Amino acid sequence: METESEPYVRLATLRQLHQAVAELNTARSLADTLQTVADGVVKGLGYELACVNVVQADGDLVVAAFSGSAAAEALITGRVGSRGSWERRLAMGESWGDLRFIPHTEGWVLLEDDVPQWYTEGPDPRFEDEWHPQDRLYAPMYGSGGGRELLGVISVDRPRGGRRPGPWGQEALQMYASQAAIAISNARLRANMQRALVRLEREQQALRASEESFRQAFEYAPSGMAIAEMGGDQHGRLLRTNDALCRLLGRPASAMRRHSFADLVHPEDIGTLLRTSAEGGRAELRLTRRDGSYVWVSLRNSVVADTADGPRFLLTHVEDIEERKSRELQLAHRASHDSLTGLPNSAELRSRLSSRLCSRPHALRETAVEALDAAYGGYEGTVLYEPGYDAYDGYDGYDGYEEQAGRGGRAHGVPGPAGAFDHHVHMAAPTGDGESDDGTKGLAVLFCDLDGFKSINDRFGHNTGDAVLIEVAHRLTTGVRDGDTVARLGGDEFVVLADGLGSADAADLAVRLRNAIIPPIRVDGRAVRVGASFGISWAACGMSVEEVLQSADQRMYVEKRSRKTVHRRAG
Repeated sequence: METESEPYVRLATLRQLHQAVAELNTARSLADTLQTVADGVVKGLGYELACVNVVQADGDLVVAAFSGSAAAEALITGRVGSRGSWERRLAMGESWGDLRFIPHTEGWVLLEDDVPQWYTEGPDPRFEDEWHPQDRLYAPMYGSGGGRELLGVISVDRPRGGRRPGPWGQEALQMYASQAAIAISNARLRANMQRALVRLEREQQALRASEESFRQAFEYAPSGMAIAEMGGDQHGRLLRTNDALCRLLGRPASAMRRHSFADLVHPEDIGTLLRTSAEGGRAELRLTRRDGSYVWVSLRNSVVADTADGPRFLLTHVEDIEERKSRELQLAHRASHDSLTGLPNSAELRSRLSSRLCSRPHALRETAVEALDAAYGGYEGTVLYEPGYDAYDGYDGYDGYEEQAGRGGRAHGVPGPAGAFDHHVHMAAPTGDGESDDGTKGLAVLFCDLDGFKSINDRFGHNTGDAVLIEVAHRLTTGVRDGDTVARLGGDEFVVLADGLGSADAADLAVRLRNAIIPPIRVDGRAVRVGASFGISWAACGMSVEEVLQSADQRMYVEKRSRKTVHRRAG
């Protein structure tokens, strides 16, 4: 079963997908590209078998590459399936986005068609989503443009988990098929361009015919193309651009000839452009459109050389990758943020907090927590409470110290010995309490645990509880500054990071946030109320992430205990 709720699993899958996509463009020929597509499914997406079927000139599909089984590869590589049979399969399958899935209960009707296939043995499924040996999953590859021309189909079998892919796995396979289609189109384009360039160099008498062939390939390429000058004072100036590039940037060809790519690149990406080598260099960067907006592109350079006079000009292939970049950002956001509230999750909180800390090995202290407690004079700080709530309702304590010890603080790659971090601003904790302030400013860590939340969950159900968590997250977010962090640690626990505060400031912030949470929350026509207990700690160099969170959690526990004592006395 896919554990898609785990951000670490998502990040690992995302890294594997990125690696597989990156390798698609390393192949030197179309055949190598097709084999790389098949290998990427096995190595990066977690399937044991993968087959790449490519559309031929007559419309039928041939098995061009296979990965995962030498015996199956020898059996079906080079065999052809008719276009009609393939269209029938793609039409009858269940739609998972662009994917098509044919369960074993329906696939028996395809046993007699002419599509090449392999057969695997195995027991019948024990669970509803378990993969059956005769299940079929296809990922069509379409060309760019509005026509959705079918370039081929990726067939996969035997996911390593033994289960049908869930939404996360389906999206990963669909994204990979989209990128594979681009890689195959680019490989074909590069092959055509290379043949045109070879003819230019080899036969002087056929120069005009070769130039015309090159012109057509250049002008009618689906991706942007440009020719730039090499050497001299005008190095890098654009000499010629095709219609696709002009449309992409919203600029006429006459205007493009007044610029170089250095004039059009985003200021933050100029270093990437300069580091891109002229021969075989590639980079992903942003170019400026005419309206001032930016578009992500993949830029690949090739030197068109003259055997007599040396390099003549630079041929640049510009591919629009705005959609892929947008999806990457969305996936990265989903991996680092809580799916319910949209707040940074536990991993992202630890990453942000870890980036502010260093080990400061020469600091003299018993332990970091004891030093911070000594600065406060023990656990006798200001107690924030509101009678009327059961402070212990639903509180189980923060038990992540041991299991998270290797994922925060110094174990996260926090700087080590002094002297190697001249750029680092050391964090220090204020020495005052909530009523007095010594003027020191620091990074306040407010650990928040909701009071009364468990009873709401038990009485009204989890849907009401989720709505309460979403509203609390909104109230916390609107109650802090733009540069502060509000994260959901898990359950009904939240953490606020607020930099540049003194002791009195942090205490005031806790009161304001708590007062923001107290007003009733309306869910499905009913009003429910929760309280909040806050523990205030300070991030100081020499402490690990876990020590900072543990100190804040302990102070929050003291507040809960104090509130329960006050509540009992009042009763």
